[in-house]
Amino acid sequence: MKEKKKLREGFTTGACATAAVKAALTTFITGECQTDVTIYLPVGRFATFQVSDCYVEEDYAVASVIKDAGDDPDATHGAELVATVSWIDEKKIILDGGNGVGRVTKPGLPVSVGESAINPVPRKMILSVAEEVLAEFQVEKGIKIVISVPNGEEMAEKTLNKRLGIIGGISILGTRGIVVPFSTSAYRASIVQALQVAKANECKHVVITTGGRSEKYAMKKYPHLREEAFIEMGDFVGFTLKHCKRLGMKKVSMVGMMGKFSKVAQGVMMVHSKSAPVDFGFLAKVAEEAGAKESLLTEVLQANTASQVGDLMLQHGFPEFFKRLCHYCCQSALTEVKGGIHVDTTLYTLKGEKLGEADLDGSCN
Repeated sequence: MKEKKKLREGFTTGACATAAVKAALTTFITGECQTDVTIYLPVGRFATFQVSDCYVEEDYAVASVIKDAGDDPDATHGAELVATVSWIDEKKIILDGGNGVGRVTKPGLPVSVGESAINPVPRKMILSVAEEVLAEFQVEKGIKIVISVPNGEEMAEKTLNKRLGIIGGISILGTRGIVVPFSTSAYRASIVQALQVAKANECKHVVITTGGRSEKYAMKKYPHLREEAFIEMGDFVGFTLKHCKRLGMKKVSMVGMMGKFSKVAQGVMMVHSKSAPVDFGFLAKVAEEAGAKESLLTEVLQANTASQVGDLMLQHGFPEFFKRLCHYCCQSALTEVKGGIHVDTTLYTLKGEKLGEADLDGSCN
């Protein structure tokens, strides 16, 4: 067997911004441009960063670090985190975001409305490293730090920032300082954050979808709902449902397609392609309940994908199949969260044609 290649870890925007601040402040105090800096990460170890650009003027100094996300590159992979430091009259440290760093416009995030989107842990890292450098060189002055990200506004278009109310750029994130390749923790955290924003904006009815395409169809189906009510859950169906209930959502609408929702219908709550196979025996059972005869059931059992089963049901005129499949999705969802919420499910084709829907009110359970 081939030995699996170990995936390379990367660094968060928070860690890169902190390194840039250390380089800029050290340069400003000493007058000597830094080529690399070492900082201590929240994960509990030191890391050294190369400084990509550095210069000092009479009133300020600038240093930058390029983000390397390792073998799990995201929208901010390759971003340049730029720190600019300058003296201020008061003996304190002011931290703000500049061009390319978003600003918070909606409640529900760990950063207050009106502030730059530098999350609590990166903010603490930056302030701590600034205090350390000032103490090391026995500087008794106040400083202003501005973090900026060239092209950050364009990068933010590939994230959920706008939906969350973060306008004008990316967020400076990271609770550990490192990016673990193909980690699910970041995606889970984004789901929780999106749900918290929905709650803060008084959304009692949320719509959870498996991706951008299903979300587009969901927005057409529920045009009266606020943008914050739409949550991309990806493969994390059970996780998302549980957090919907925990945060007090009264109604949850699930919108998706045959591939993943055929798994939800059979009770699978993590629907990644590698997590569980499609149960064609289960789909044949649903087809039989919908009135399909033996020859068609054989075709269902011999199908390669759930989408192919859907095509067969459409071709042979069994709309009841999709209604029943949606009903099973609702049942699975209520079983997962042990009732207490109202759930409905709508199933679409890849082209946006509605296949079926079902509704179950478990809020009295």
